Amino acid sequence: MRTRDREKEKLVIEKAIELLVKDGFEGFSMGKLAKACNISVATLYIYYKDKDDLIKKLGVEEVRRMMELMTKDFSPDMSFKEGLKKQWENRAGYALTNPNRAEFSEIILNSPHCKYVLTEVNSDLKVILETFIQKAIKNKELLPMPMAVFWSVAYGPLYNLLRFHKEAEVRGKSFTFSNEIMYQTLELVLKALKP
Repeated sequence: MRTRDREKEKLVIEKAIELLVKDGFEGFSMGKLAKACNISVATLYIYYKDKDDLIKKLGVEEVRRMMELMTKDFSPDMSFKEGLKKQWENRAGYALTNPNRAEFSEIILNSPHCKYVLTEVNSDLKVILETFIQKAIKNKELLPMPMAVFWSVAYGPLYNLLRFHKEAEVRGKSFTFSNEIMYQTLELVLKALKP
């Protein structure tokens, strides 16, 4: 049995993410990945059982990484304003410094693989955010609302700004993400969520 080469494995991961973002699940194949890595298809099977195994393992690894970055310097004990600001900074930082990986995470979290990935990741992020939200409601910093409404209002505007940045325009006008625009938008979101 051949041994794993860590450098080759890193290359496979990077190229797989790149191809999945570019071609989607349907356009992605082990053959294309092998060619992009300049290795044989047989080499891929040292690391992964098949295409689905590769996608699931990459999804688990990247979503775990993303969630760890989202909780950096964040605590459910923060005030709602301070905590949401830190969440926005962490989420924006992840998306701006890892655009391919961030897009891959979105693809995975909006795919049939989502439940598997989230079960495997078993992140404390959900518990941390629920604690944070319940504390903010109790402290009258946040209106009680269904989670889907909260998520749409609290994070939707940030993800739209990041999408506009990626597209470099909003309705035909040039757009570049900045902290100034992010904080201006965050202030409006905080007003909308206050009791």
